[in-house]
Amino acid sequence: MTDAIKIDVWSDIACPWCYIGKRNLENGLAAAAADEDAPEVEVVFHSFELSPDTPVDFDGGEAEYLATHKGVSTEQAQQMLERVTGVAADAGLAYRFDLLKHTNTVKAHELLHYAKEQGRQAVLAERLMSAYFTEGRHLGEEDELVSLAADAGLDADGAREALRSGRFLAAVRADQAQASAYGINGVPFFVIDGKYGVSGAQPADAFAQIVRQVWAEHREPADVDA
Repeated sequence: MTDAIKIDVWSDIACPWCYIGKRNLENGLAAAAADEDAPEVEVVFHSFELSPDTPVDFDGGEAEYLATHKGVSTEQAQQMLERVTGVAADAGLAYRFDLLKHTNTVKAHELLHYAKEQGRQAVLAERLMSAYFTEGRHLGEEDELVSLAADAGLDADGAREALRSGRFLAAVRADQAQASAYGINGVPFFVIDGKYGVSGAQPADAFAQIVRQVWAEHREPADVDA
């Protein structure tokens, strides 16, 4: 039996390009899944905080946040948001920066590790990103996170305990340490089979191409033995 391709994804739920990259990856994998010899793929999400110093309750909108952290004018920041909104739309995502509540994401990352333990990480990652970018939900608040965890099929009491205990913080920090070891300083970043690095929200076709290539590499030993 050929081992599945493992794709490790470093991302932040507050990163607009990460949600686009996630959707493009999914669309690329769906295209490859239609192949006669379809690749088997396992996707694992890892924590990366773009702005760990962000307060839970940020005073201002997304344009103000960008202007402060990128050193650009509010008008330039607004143009950046309009551009990414257009790219998101091309990926089938309806971003609502007018509703978005910028916040610290460490608790959301802890919850994603709890979801991984429960086998629901991919479902929760989608629910969190959708809530953040399209619904204006406050992902820094415990009650909101617990509600979204329940939406993703997780036990609400278990999710609340995971957040309050902080028992998954070490896993978040371990992901961040691994990102540093890999030299990752921006997300999304995709590590395929532990040896190929793909940076940024690549088009779906690019993801389809690379998984087909790596799958062919997986099949080569079997061909040689035969």
